[in-house]
Amino acid sequence: MNNTTEFENLSIEQSQEFSDRQKMNIVIIGHVDHGKSTLVGRLLADTNSLPQGKLEEVKARCAQNARPFEYAFLLDALKDEQAQGITIDSARCFFKSDKREYILIDAPGHIEFLKNMISGAARAEAAVLLIDAYEGVQENSRRHGYLLSMLGIKQIVVAVNKMDLVDHSQDVFNAVCAEYTDFLSQINVKAERFIPVSARDGDFIATPSKIMSWYDGPTILQSLDEFKKEPAPVDQPLRLPIQDIYKFTEEDDDRRIIAGNIETGTLNVGDEVVFYPSGKRSKVSTIEVFNAPSTNSAFAGQSTGFTMEKQIYIQPGEIVSRADEPAPKISTQLKTSLFWLGKEPLIFNKRYILKLATARVPVWLKSINTVLDASDLSTENNRSHIERHDVTECVLETVKPIAFDLSADIAQTGRFVLIDNYQIAGGGVILEAEENSNDLITAHVIQREKSWQRSRITPLKRAERCGQKSTLVVISGPAGTGKISVAQKLEEKLFEAGRHVYYLGLDNSLLGIDSDIDNENLRDEYIRRLGEISHLFTDAGMIMIATVSELEEYELSILKRLNHPGQSLVVGIDSETLTDSKLDLHLDSGSNTEQSATAIAKLLTERNYLPEYYL
Repeated sequence: MNNTTEFENLSIEQSQEFSDRQKMNIVIIGHVDHGKSTLVGRLLADTNSLPQGKLEEVKARCAQNARPFEYAFLLDALKDEQAQGITIDSARCFFKSDKREYILIDAPGHIEFLKNMISGAARAEAAVLLIDAYEGVQENSRRHGYLLSMLGIKQIVVAVNKMDLVDHSQDVFNAVCAEYTDFLSQINVKAERFIPVSARDGDFIATPSKIMSWYDGPTILQSLDEFKKEPAPVDQPLRLPIQDIYKFTEEDDDRRIIAGNIETGTLNVGDEVVFYPSGKRSKVSTIEVFNAPSTNSAFAGQSTGFTMEKQIYIQPGEIVSRADEPAPKISTQLKTSLFWLGKEPLIFNKRYILKLATARVPVWLKSINTVLDASDLSTENNRSHIERHDVTECVLETVKPIAFDLSADIAQTGRFVLIDNYQIAGGGVILEAEENSNDLITAHVIQREKSWQRSRITPLKRAERCGQKSTLVVISGPAGTGKISVAQKLEEKLFEAGRHVYYLGLDNSLLGIDSDIDNENLRDEYIRRLGEISHLFTDAGMIMIATVSELEEYELSILKRLNHPGQSLVVGIDSETLTDSKLDLHLDSGSNTEQSATAIAKLLTERNYLPEYYL
């Protein structure tokens, strides 16, 4: 659930003013109950940024429920949040100073909800980190500092809150400053300043206070105004992660509008663009804007769509880059710095989901380099798993190539989260692209061959007995091109000729050994299992036929490697995803089923999988 404080009563003119002025995202973080929501609520109230009557409404609600009023209730509007007294999701609120507009992200600090802070902090340009003067520096205070460092947030102000609980003692304040400064120095982070505050009483939030006369520095509000705005991302190379592709069929409109949010750079009509990781190219024909005047360019921060001069098949999750600018990295192996938050440890040989920009791909933990306890910065080597709240430098391997940037180069496409059992369980940044040697598929096949107890009946003896050489025939193409009918006709023709053949349909697979595949990872796991099944069929000397819609090159590579040492033939029917170099035979969907099946059988004969006398 998204808890967003919106100013619903802003006038159109005020909304436009907010839209046009400089804006900055600030994340407010800290240990549970250290006063983040109270600080934000006080900021809103003291700068007259609340909707008219909002403060009185919340005070009245508290009086009706016989509860003391707290400024945190201005943000913690959800009933279950108020019942627990903690913030359970990132809340965004808006206010303005004389200098700029602010979007404050109230990130949870409770240990159970630390995962939400990853998504909250990742959008921020600067941070205010709260430490309770009475409780002092906590483990989560250190973890939060490390996480900000890992996410590349360099502008940090530390608010030492609840000074009223320590009699506004300068000695207590100085002790907290010294302890936390020492910790930050170990992770190469420097706080711009420490500010003693009492969020409840409003001391040094938006206005100075005479109670702590020993402090003569700026307030929280003044410190926000002193933060420097990050350079405009329009100056960086274009990165447009594809969210979706929209097709229009009415009135013979064959356009494909590629839609997404431009993270960095600019896009112009006429630009040659490259889609990664597929490497496909085209030129921008038009830039499409919903319910707005047409334009010839779009830039970072805008959600936009565009059409291409040459229609090509692409998928959501790819990243659009301009051909005249540096390209993103492409790899299946990523060296990362990762913060693990899952209830269960991060372990080897388990599938997770990596989400980077709009891409979602299955991923495995390949190796662990070092493990860091973010609370005390101790390190360990030779670990076999990653415990909750550990920070690790590790290598992850995705099931397919993914496009990304190093976080030091372009942060927006260099950060990611890991999902375990539909829950965000970790997040991190990409440090380097590893060489794609000795990947998990290759290692699996090598180990499988070592462990395989081969029959004493050789492939040659099977071929002589069956009158054929075994192979996997993969028929691919878009939906509606008749792949299944062609596959079934081919199976019938070969069977009637006395050949050992089997067509494995998708439904058969799902109702059988693949019935345990979860929907989110259905295709990738289906491809993997299809490769393993093909290996069994071809090892047994059979001709196996399978159909796969829109087979990608990386999927074909997985199939062929898993089928090793068995052989493969690839047939495309109006294929948009496989180039001619990857196809053994290209068929037109306009051909009838009998002609297409005969063409494949002829190819099998020409390649010596079937005897010459077959046709």
